[in-house]
Amino acid sequence: MRPRNPLLFVLLATSMAGMWSAHAQTAPQIQRGPDNGPDTYIPGIDVLPLPGLPFSANDKIVWTRPIEGGGSITTYLDAKAIRDSQGRLYRERHRFGPANVDPESTLIEFSIDEPVSHTHTLCNRASHLCHITGYQPRLSFGEQPVGSFDQGRRYLTRESLGTQSIQELSVVGTLEKVSIAPGTVGNDQLITLSREFWYSPDLKTNLAVTRKDPRVGTQAITLIILSRSDPDPSVFTVPTGYRVQDDRHVARPPS
Repeated sequence: MRPRNPLLFVLLATSMAGMWSAHAQTAPQIQRGPDNGPDTYIPGIDVLPLPGLPFSANDKIVWTRPIEGGGSITTYLDAKAIRDSQGRLYRERHRFGPANVDPESTLIEFSIDEPVSHTHTLCNRASHLCHITGYQPRLSFGEQPVGSFDQGRRYLTRESLGTQSIQELSVVGTLEKVSIAPGTVGNDQLITLSREFWYSPDLKTNLAVTRKDPRVGTQAITLIILSRSDPDPSVFTVPTGYRVQDDRHVARPPS
């Protein structure tokens, strides 16, 4: 159908072309490339897959970092940590968030370690995909000797803090400090890191660890024991709705 007013049509078309041209000229120009930003993973209490010492617990981390110019930022993390009588482990990895955040909203992934079948199953919550890889359980731990190491650039000291009771369990305290010489990690002066441990001989696990590092702040970690009975075996099975990919026999490229 022909327009009733050809002049009006021409004016309208010219106006629209001018608008598109102006938009193209004023569109913002890209000034940088993409950047994913920092992604920091802070491990909780290290639990060995020891048989005969079951528990169900919450692994709580309080991370306090100084703000340049004064003040601080404090974030929180709450993750499940479970061990059964076979030594099987269920662990979770979460994002840090503000106080009282729902742990379900911060869950990134969870893992199941089977010391009998020598399998490690890691499941991603976002993709609902689990990967099975080989696993060699670590059943013992040896303390590093005090003194210098790293070619004399670092020095470890260890101090006993005695005993006390945490969650009705007897614990043994130890304070370790590592002095790092200037230039070792890009530092222009001597820095000192410290770790305070409160260890339960009954569970053969730390119940509390406090890490202090001027590079990242203070991390206070507490293992809150909820039960010392064997957990429900279903904890160690992949939930419905997750796909499982067995990578144990995937050929690796030569190094």
